[in-house]
Amino acid sequence: MKQDLIERLTRYVTIDTQSDPESTTTPSTEKQWNLLNLLNDELTDLGLETDVDEQGYLFATLDSNVDANLPTIGFLAHVDTSPDFNAANVNPQIIEHYDGAPIQLGNTNRVLNQGVFPAMKHVEGHTLMVTDGTSLLGADDKAGVVEIMEALKYLTEHPEIKHGRIRIAFTPDEEIGRGPHHFDVDRFDADFAYTMDGSEYGELQYESFNAAEAVVTCHGVNVHPGSAKDAMINAVLLGQQFNTLLPQNEVPERTEGYEGFYHLMKINGDVEKTTLQYIIRDHDRNNFELRKKRLVEIKNDINSHYEDEPIEIEINDQYFNMGEKIAAEPHVIDIPKRVFEKLDIPSNTAPIRGGTDGSQLSYMGLPTPNIFTGCDNFHGPYEYASIDVMEKAVHVIIGIAKEVVETYQK
Repeated sequence: MKQDLIERLTRYVTIDTQSDPESTTTPSTEKQWNLLNLLNDELTDLGLETDVDEQGYLFATLDSNVDANLPTIGFLAHVDTSPDFNAANVNPQIIEHYDGAPIQLGNTNRVLNQGVFPAMKHVEGHTLMVTDGTSLLGADDKAGVVEIMEALKYLTEHPEIKHGRIRIAFTPDEEIGRGPHHFDVDRFDADFAYTMDGSEYGELQYESFNAAEAVVTCHGVNVHPGSAKDAMINAVLLGQQFNTLLPQNEVPERTEGYEGFYHLMKINGDVEKTTLQYIIRDHDRNNFELRKKRLVEIKNDINSHYEDEPIEIEINDQYFNMGEKIAAEPHVIDIPKRVFEKLDIPSNTAPIRGGTDGSQLSYMGLPTPNIFTGCDNFHGPYEYASIDVMEKAVHVIIGIAKEVVETYQK
């Protein structure tokens, strides 16, 4: 299976499917269709019935091969890759039996080494796919796509493995936060599902951040600096003041686990107008609401010193902690936990410190935890995939399909 995984992953990552946050279409880029159309053909070749809509949501069905009333399960992965780094002309490299030594990435000065990326210690001895240093790899989430496709291939080639009805979804635009925006849960018609979009071996994630975006706009008054006394309002300094009033230790680089943060993503402007773009994250809903409230209080405090209230703020919720929904349906987690145990995979249920389509889908009525793919260092040239762990992920998908039969036929 390892060689099949390498060949399929190579085939998919060399297709540029980068999404575009500035686009107003769905998918946000036409090139995502190149992989979606290929997948549609490959699913059809496997004998699956497919259904793709005009917005790039590709669904497929593997029919049940048992005479029993079983829940329908789903597996999902997104086809787009991050807009944060070059995703064109991906040239994957294979490292056999990784020995822990630094890996020179192509002809660049970029080196993949454990001193910077200590998690690589866990993939020593594995076959790795890495970049040539000029692009991201796109294993986020084409590794998940590969794992689902290989599991489907295995199940169709081994009809003696009993399974219920399985639904598949390959979706666009996850990397720009829009993956579930046009996802039709009723059309997908599954009782629960799993995103194959995690990272390190053993991840089984069913808690996520509550998330919001905030845009702070500072309006200044620009006059000649020689006559600025008591007249100039410097919007750049207002922005600096605003950020300084936030807790300086509650930032991504100083938090972990369940700790939330404010993340200043971007600052643009001049004396007359400056904007600050934040994301706000917290696993606890009450703390999340307090974080948003704090931003408004800082705005009000600064504005109280000015007649024209120079600071505006717009806050928009993005998604909520899917654990609030999944906790009510513990079987959705218990099934993969039993599979992990049978496959001797240590289960890591630490909360996601990032986004996943499952966060929004769970609130749309489809409980959707997240499972590891075996990849790391997403969104940049240091991205890598462990083919060995990907093989384990394939067996997890197959195992879940079998476990559903065993669970509900008892």
